[in-house]
Parts: sequence; C-alpha cells; structure tokens
Amino acid sequence: MEKKLVTLIVALGMCLASTANSICWAKVVDYVNPVCKRYFADPAVLKDGDYYYAFGTGETGDNKRFPVQRSKDLVNWEFLGGALTALKDGSKTDYWAPEPAKNGDKYYLYYSAGNSTGLDHQLRVATASRPEGPYADCNTLLIPSEPFSIDSHPFKDDDGRWYLYFVKDELDGNRPGTAIAVVELNEDMTSIKGSPKTVLRPSADWQLFGKDREWYGRKWKEWYCIEGPYIVKRDGKYYCIYSGGCWETPGYGLAYGVSNNPLGPFADAGTTGGACVLKGNDEFIGPGHNSLTTGPDGKTYVIYHAWDKAHTARRMCIDPLVWNNGAPRCDGPKHSGKIELP
Repeated sequence: MEKKLVTLIVALGMCLASTANSICWAKVVDYVNPVCKRYFADPAVLKDGDYYYAFGTGETGDNKRFPVQRSKDLVNWEFLGGALTALKDGSKTDYWAPEPAKNGDKYYLYYSAGNSTGLDHQLRVATASRPEGPYADCNTLLIPSEPFSIDSHPFKDDDGRWYLYFVKDELDGNRPGTAIAVVELNEDMTSIKGSPKTVLRPSADWQLFGKDREWYGRKWKEWYCIEGPYIVKRDGKYYCIYSGGCWETPGYGLAYGVSNNPLGPFADAGTTGGACVLKGNDEFIGPGHNSLTTGPDGKTYVIYHAWDKAHTARRMCIDPLVWNNGAPRCDGPKHSGKIELP
C-alpha cells in the first residue's frame, strides 16, 4: 500500500511539473495598435509558408507602389519595399487597394489605377513568382465594361472556383453610390468569365458618403458608399464584410451581408444602426477596409486601417474576429492585446 502511494505521489509530481513547464514555456506576444507605424491604408494579408505578407496603399519612394511587409506573428513587421513598379502610362498617378492571392505556385496582385480624381480608376492584375514580388502588370483591364472599378477581392470557394468581388458605381435607385459586385475568374486568374453582377447596394442612412457630390459631371444630392468587400465562408453561408460611409469620417466602419451563393445576392444584416462589425472610438477613427487571416494561435484576426486622433494617417491595426449567434464581430478597436504563439 505504501509503495503504491509513493508511486502515485511521484506520478502526480511529474504531471504537475510537466504542466508547470508547459505554462512557463508558453510564449505570448503583446501587440499595440497600430501594429505598423508607417502610413499603410487598405491592408490586405496573405499567409504563405511561415510568413504573413501585408500589402497596403501607398508609395515607397523608388517608383514603386504598394508597400509590402512580412511577419511571423502579425505583430513584428519587416518592411520589404514596394510590390509593383509604376505603370508607364503617366496619367495613372494613383494606385489603390492591393489584394494578393496565390494559385498553385504563382502569386497575383489585384488593384486599381487611375488619376487623382478617381473617376477613371479601373481594375488591373499583376503576377509574380514570390509573394513579396516584384509584380509585373498584365497590361489588361479586368472589367473593361465598367468606367469605374476599385477594391478588388479574390475569393476561392471550396470547389476550387475563383471569384472576384469589387466595387462599382450604381447611379439609379433610392441610394445612388458605390456598390459591391462579383464575377467569376477564369482559370488563368487574369481574365473574367461572364458579366459582373451587382450583389449588394447601400441600404442605410449611415452609409452616406456625402451630399452635393460632384461626380460624372453632375451634382448628386446624396451619394452613398459601401466598399472594400472581403468574403468569408462559414457553415455553408457566404459573409461579405465591407466598409461603409465616408472613409474620412468617424462614422466609417465595417458591416456585413449574407448569401447562400457566392454569386449573391447578399442581404445586408443588422446595419440600420451603423457599422455593426467594427466602429471607431476616440483613439481609432474610421476603422475599415479589412482583410481576415488566421493567426499563429489559430484565431481569426481582422486586419484593418484606422486614422489616428490627429487624422494624419491611416495605419494598420489587428484585432480578433468573434462570432455572436452567427454574426461576425471584431473585438476592437483595442489599444493592445495578446497573441499566444505555438
């Protein structure tokens, strides 16, 4: 009896020691928002191998567009330079909202280019053999039928089909403005199959971009805006998380629509009272244009930009995505948080 008791005590001690050892060696990294101190608007993250690659709107000072950073933990970022050499067409001065994708061993970067007025922005795609680039433009317009197309988001469904979600203008209806559309991509990833289809339009007062806006050579009494779509599939449903309102104002934030089909239509959900997925606070103004990624701790994180208090720049932030009775919510904006590393 005494021998059995001693054996039990030794085994229990080993178990406690093992547990204590695992607790002691568990590594936690703290993050403080913004995780990137440089100007980094419209952030989009691609996980490839051991690294996360983040692409943002902006210049890098070497005739390159779209600054690229990489990280192993979503917190500590290494600047790699610009992803794309500026186009030879000098009229294309502004480059917006890069979105990366990987198919096989090739990398794709979807973006829009146009002049400073924004009126002639159209979607393009570039390719590379490495996630950080350099990317070479394919010299084609993805949606030539649309005079204005921005904020592209490539999405791969479970059956292997790729879809391109993007933003276009809708000039009719009760709330004219920018809306979200989708079109299937061909296998080459650089051309589309069929015609684009509008799947989600502005539906709430908080999505107002501005009044008396000059656009298309006329003045619009009210112009509405939803943009920056990002698709996530969960329990057989497709969730389109988007940004709404005016990107320069505190009311700008994230909301979502739901569909049973990648080709829509998407039903706007719970947005009558404002941005229901993520809205700003005194420290983080107008958070939006998100992407999602799985962190090293297995949790889903929302990558988004937000203005600082002084409204000097939009910078990259991260916070967890949680689900509340089937509704996506971002647990933020937060000043700081923790990520447990494997």
